[in-house]
Amino acid sequence: MKLPYSWLKELVPSLPSATDLEPILASLGLPVEEIVDVPAPPSDVVYGEVLEVSPIEGTHLFAATVDAGEPAPVVIVTGAPNTTSGVGVAVAKPGAVIEGQAIGVRGVQGVASWGMLCSPKELGVGEYGGGLLLLPLGTAPVGTPFADLWPAEQVIDIEVTPNRADALSALGVARDLSASLRLDWHPPSAGVQPDAGAPLPIDVTLHDGCDRFVARTASGVRNGPSPLLLQRRLLACGSRPIDLIVDASNYVMFEVGQPTALYDLRDLAGGLAVDDAKDGESVLTLYGDEKVLTSRDLVIRNAEGAIVGVAGVIGANFGGIRADTSDVALEAAHFDPVRLRLTARRLDLKTDAVYRFERGVDPNATLLAANRIMELLALHGGANVHAGVTDAGGPKTSRPIAFDPQATRDLLGMDVSDDEMRSILTRLGCGVSDAWEVTPPTWRVDLHIKEDFAEEIARLHGFENLPETVPTLQVHESNLGAGDEARRRRELKTTLAGVGFQEVVTYTFASDEEADRARTERPNLRLRNPLTSDRTGMRTALYPSLLKTAASNARENVLIFEVGRVFPSSGEVERVGFLMRGPLAPSAWQPGVAESFYTFKGLLEAAASSLGASFDVRQVRGDAVPSALHPGIAGEVLWNGVSVGWIGALHPGIASEFGLKGETFLAEISFPLPGRAWSFADPRRTPANLRDVAVIAPTDVSYADIRDVLRASATDLLESAEPFDVYAGAPIPEGQRSVAVRLTFRGERTLTDADVDPVFATMIDALRAKGWSIRER
Repeated sequence: MKLPYSWLKELVPSLPSATDLEPILASLGLPVEEIVDVPAPPSDVVYGEVLEVSPIEGTHLFAATVDAGEPAPVVIVTGAPNTTSGVGVAVAKPGAVIEGQAIGVRGVQGVASWGMLCSPKELGVGEYGGGLLLLPLGTAPVGTPFADLWPAEQVIDIEVTPNRADALSALGVARDLSASLRLDWHPPSAGVQPDAGAPLPIDVTLHDGCDRFVARTASGVRNGPSPLLLQRRLLACGSRPIDLIVDASNYVMFEVGQPTALYDLRDLAGGLAVDDAKDGESVLTLYGDEKVLTSRDLVIRNAEGAIVGVAGVIGANFGGIRADTSDVALEAAHFDPVRLRLTARRLDLKTDAVYRFERGVDPNATLLAANRIMELLALHGGANVHAGVTDAGGPKTSRPIAFDPQATRDLLGMDVSDDEMRSILTRLGCGVSDAWEVTPPTWRVDLHIKEDFAEEIARLHGFENLPETVPTLQVHESNLGAGDEARRRRELKTTLAGVGFQEVVTYTFASDEEADRARTERPNLRLRNPLTSDRTGMRTALYPSLLKTAASNARENVLIFEVGRVFPSSGEVERVGFLMRGPLAPSAWQPGVAESFYTFKGLLEAAASSLGASFDVRQVRGDAVPSALHPGIAGEVLWNGVSVGWIGALHPGIASEFGLKGETFLAEISFPLPGRAWSFADPRRTPANLRDVAVIAPTDVSYADIRDVLRASATDLLESAEPFDVYAGAPIPEGQRSVAVRLTFRGERTLTDADVDPVFATMIDALRAKGWSIRER
């Protein structure tokens, strides 16, 4: 948020320099992104007044007759669309240098043009360059150097975090600085004098999406260019001046933080109402865009039901301020920020009002803002402010919160006296009772619990005053045990990242449609107020979210995992989901690896091995195959011998639903994973004795079945059994396949064939006893 330093200085007269403010604001949690020095307009630019404007035939140009303080009026040719007579302008005289170009007298379309009329951008005082800077007549004597009217300024660009909505205004920042530096400050004036005549009432109908609505009316407003001070500050804040009525509303929003809306009184039929839009109802906005609304959107209607604005977001074209508007109605309201945010996001409308409302606006700033705007319209536009003030909903109060000074000292580690705490809280606008019940001010929507007040005390007392102490850690035996889920979760994530997986974090919310596409259980727990229509319940499995992530990255190879909670009908559980799609990317020292079930399984085996666990897969068939998996490529995951989940290839039907081409592999297992007692042994120093065996068995016999027979029939000399080849085809009989297994034997001493042969023969006999044959070389 950009604020001119002079504005803050006006509110807090004893304020240090802008440069000195930078560290102070940072210590208050309002870091300064930059301080921009805005120079005064160039020399040889003077204040002038447009006497007459004539269009140049056949062009989009105008010949403006201008009193620039010269002996006689001068003619200046301009193409600015807002060129008009009866206004003040910035005139660059011949010899001035504007944006690096020297200005002179030149012929344009047969007209001798003396100098140049300037936009804010050309003057270097703002970013708007689409039209001339227009000022009220009589702003200054003609010929006055513009630098005297528009002195150099320092603009402070403050980074405001979402929780500090109160700092989105000059008043909010000034309040914080005053509290921190113990300086006097002067709130903006709002002493509007109403017209002595009868009040003009305006009826207001409230809604559950709006808890306060202030309305005021005025007549006889002379609408035109805003006074110089308003325009200077609006441009410094990054806003484009339009006219007095609109600018007064924007000015007060930057000043006190309350967005408002002004309507042409002729279009209201005597009333305003906050209402739900109807599904399919449309509105033409001030920007000229037509937006289709739903019943979730909040709108402002006139007494006849016509929409004059989308509440807190944008005004409608109907009811808006026009060039001939002289009678106005003002709205200063407090809307439901969640509902407003959803509407703005769906309509893709990002306005300064939305930015403030969605973060939280002081409900008691409504009356201040309404009176302040009316004061500006009366002071600069001659408005007759009507005496009637409609305040539907009335002032709001905050709930008192119990506060404990000693607990705060213990929490912060700061020795702050009770008197200092009371002083800090009082300077922040809090009410503090003798019993230490603290009532936060309504503008601090971020203060809800006693710890929030502790943070405020630390902030104003100075985080730099926190004592420097070495943190102590109490180490207990339970922290080192196998039941430490946080440690195991961290180790698992680190290990998975080490073998190439990337972690994703997705929403725990899901919808019936998503569950149906993924062929999983529909959400059982429903949300009362879902964020969107596609997140109506709590997910029952992880893999649908992984599939959506893979589909969103369809052009990339994906190897991802997520650790998260799911909510099936059996209750809330934590699970780990894995997904692989596409070949593994090549590294600097090895080529890429094609995707396959075995590659996917091997990565998980490597992760398990790094964690000191065994990872086995037992093939499943028929009804035991999870609905997410291909019927022929599905297995049960055994972690340290305990069934923890499933693994396999994605079902082709689900792949089609998510638009995934090529093979995709999934796994989902429970967490925490079953551990086992750690045992440590010296590494074997003896060489291995290797034997290979090729087992011919029916195709429905899995490698796990073969491995179990081998292990059961072996002695302690068998160290490992690993498959290295699978073959089907001639001369293997149809319906069977050959599975080649490498057996590793190792003992306390170097083994000879005489040691291994009897064990190997027993294992072969066990295989044959199952009805399987041994493939001969």
